[in-house]
Amino acid sequence: MGEGEKFQLGTIGALTLSVVSSVSIVICNKALMSTLHFIFATSLTSWHLLVTFCSLHVALKLRFFEHKPFEKKAVMGFGILNGISIGLLNLSLGFNSVGFYQMTKLAIIPCTVFLETLFLGKKFSKSIQLSLTILLVGVGIATVTDLQLNALGSFLALLAVITTCVAQIMTNTIQKKFKVSSTQLLYQSCPYQAGTLLISGPFLDKLLTNQNVFAFNYTTLVVAFIVLSCLISISVNFSTFLVIGKTSPVTYQVLGHLKTCLVLAFGYVLLRDPFSWRNILGILMAMIGMILYSYFCTVENQQKAAEATALASQSKESEAEPLVNVENGGAGVLAETVGQKNPVWMKEKD
Repeated sequence: MGEGEKFQLGTIGALTLSVVSSVSIVICNKALMSTLHFIFATSLTSWHLLVTFCSLHVALKLRFFEHKPFEKKAVMGFGILNGISIGLLNLSLGFNSVGFYQMTKLAIIPCTVFLETLFLGKKFSKSIQLSLTILLVGVGIATVTDLQLNALGSFLALLAVITTCVAQIMTNTIQKKFKVSSTQLLYQSCPYQAGTLLISGPFLDKLLTNQNVFAFNYTTLVVAFIVLSCLISISVNFSTFLVIGKTSPVTYQVLGHLKTCLVLAFGYVLLRDPFSWRNILGILMAMIGMILYSYFCTVENQQKAAEATALASQSKESEAEPLVNVENGGAGVLAETVGQKNPVWMKEKD
């Protein structure tokens, strides 16, 4: 099996793991919050990250992966920023209507595209832009209901979008810049993410719910669902870093909207949640956008791979040509080139 095939299989595996684990944790948390009335989202997320770090530490001791330390400031800044983005998303949900919060999540993709284009020089073809537009319109039709605006909520939503975009772009760029795996980056950044949310979580939850997370009645069933949610979160956090590292922040967001559609469909089929033709139309439209996005990404990646192969073969040929010439032409060729200077562009090319 070639390197390209291994990479594709790894990417498919990461995407599958991300979808399955994310849909599972949404279902678990929905039962925890809606049925058992444990509504402390930020504190729960901090426990997720703490359990993830502990499990990765055990995995490190068992030598399932290798510890690779790199720039401390980058790890710390990245971890704290991730924690802040999660807190801001929860605040955005608390101070805005559900419809406006869904619009906030939709805004992450165009914001990511804009930031990557502006600061990283990344180019998105018109085909990719069209497929993303179809996807966003479809998800918008399926999920957005009301758009109640307020100044504080809008400001928090803007901060949430920016910090989330930057954090996800950093997830991709840090892995490539420092040549660390998703597991190594998650292990080193988890303590800072967890610490940020462990400190701020109880205050944010108190602000949003007017209840104290420490005064909640923790029955055996509630504790069991919290433990289950934390265990699933290990897979969610790991697959998030894995997907962004292997693909891109935009692809991860597209995958996130696929999860939203799957959760909606699951709720309708198994839980008999209210559903309308608008939801069905939106999901179908979103699916078309995702399929087109996947197709165009695959085509463009194949074109890039073909171009890279062609350039590599040309480079090998150009390196081999002087040897052939020397063998064929002998000293005559060498004599003709003595005293001649290569043009500047030839030097740069070499």
